Amino acid sequence: MAKIKKLLIANRGEIARRIMRTCRQQGIATVAVYSEPDATLPHVMEADQAVCLGPAAARDSYLVIDKVIAAAQATGADAIHPGYGFLSENTAFAAACDQAGIIFVGPNARAIEVMGDKAAARQLMAESGVPVLPGFDKEGASDSELTTAASEVGFPLLIKAVAGGGGKGMRVVNRAEEFDEALAAARREASNAFGDDRVLLERYLATARHVEVQVFADNHGNAVHLFERDCSVQRRHQKIIEEAPAPGLDEATRNAFGHAAVQA
Repeated sequence: MAKIKKLLIANRGEIARRIMRTCRQQGIATVAVYSEPDATLPHVMEADQAVCLGPAAARDSYLVIDKVIAAAQATGADAIHPGYGFLSENTAFAAACDQAGIIFVGPNARAIEVMGDKAAARQLMAESGVPVLPGFDKEGASDSELTTAASEVGFPLLIKAVAGGGGKGMRVVNRAEEFDEALAAARREASNAFGDDRVLLERYLATARHVEVQVFADNHGNAVHLFERDCSVQRRHQKIIEEAPAPGLDEATRNAFGHAAVQA
């Protein structure tokens, strides 16, 4: 892969400034993008070039893929870094960069697509030898199929939206008698939040910790993990505090986590 000479950061604020700082250290020119009210923000002032994307609302500026691609082409940027949030997990954006011949600094479109679909991700992880909880993740399963599967998965179980995140479309079910009502509520919430009412089932572990492992991979088949962080302090399935390294984790478990993440 050719060396990146000019990078457009499709984000703002702290993350854009951090990326720019690294670019300066690497001798890479930078391009900032901004909405009209953000014209005087530090990330705009610190970039080598800057392009206005439009009005204040993100949907009219930072989230408009065509505008971001056009800004990169107009400034001669050969790569785009999405930062986090905004377009960072957008399959269409990664694909658009590829089609425009621009390097997308992040996962390829297929990886984003698969990992953004919890059912497909779960199936891929199982095929890759990564441990997964007992569950049911058939694509497009009907209510009757899910009801039958629930007794096989066992209670307590978690109904989980296939799309999206942020704790939306999730319901804990402790008894079979509660399942139908919880399923309807989870589907309704998932449909409202993501436009997709598909769900999967997993055994619910009431006392489990939530530990994530960060993974870095390149285009040559190399992958390493960058250790773990504990995200167990949550409210309504949304993280409040993240702590790294995870406290009280023995080395054998830490190593097993890292190995599983690299396999993934």
